[in-house]
Amino acid sequence: MHFLRSRVAALGLLTAVALAPACQRAVYQPKAQLAPVTGLPVGKSIPDDPTAAATIEPYRQRVTAQMTEVIGTAPVAITKNNGESPLSNFTSDIQRMRASKEIGQPVDLGVMSNGGLRAPIPAGPVTVGSIFELMPFENELVVIDAPGPVVQELFDYAARTKMPVSGAAFTVSPEGKPQNLLINGKPLDLTRTYTIAISDYLATGGDNMVFFKPVKFRHTNVLLRSAFIEAIREQTKQGKLIEAKVEGRVK
Repeated sequence: MHFLRSRVAALGLLTAVALAPACQRAVYQPKAQLAPVTGLPVGKSIPDDPTAAATIEPYRQRVTAQMTEVIGTAPVAITKNNGESPLSNFTSDIQRMRASKEIGQPVDLGVMSNGGLRAPIPAGPVTVGSIFELMPFENELVVIDAPGPVVQELFDYAARTKMPVSGAAFTVSPEGKPQNLLINGKPLDLTRTYTIAISDYLATGGDNMVFFKPVKFRHTNVLLRSAFIEAIREQTKQGKLIEAKVEGRVK
């Protein structure tokens, strides 16, 4: 009797093992279900939706009025190019002056890379819209307290890229090294700390300025674009034209 029960148990086990694969779920095969293509081109040939147009219109009028506001006059276009340019000098000088005002003390240097300047300031009426084209980013003006060795790295970078720095002048050697470096008329002092007005993007290592990453910065809570607009408005209020020039900051 015991032998019979053992044989029955063994037979049941074999049956379970044999049937187990048949009870498993099939491997899931995903099937992509794409929305049907309408083939309807989007363009001016499609009439405006009256309800959508009516909703947008008040905002369009407000934005148009803001962007077309004339804030100054430039007798000639203020442009950028590789190396020192009227536009790079104009913007970095404004950064340094505005940062000094915000922190209540002189700021030694102002840094603006060519990559951050997206359009020239055209000749003639300068509008708010033209400054949005120049600086479309929401970058904040910040102040770095940089020790001398970090400032040396900044000018090594500036010499390689021929980038001008507001408040300084230097010569690029044939090997691409900075020479005859003067900061506000004085040689670089590696033992002191320098204040630098710069965008938060560059202050955190943007455009390969990785040497700034370990250094803390102070917020001004002022957008670069706002600083430019307000500086142009102030110059216009004083009866000045909007002008800039190459001054030999990089030789």
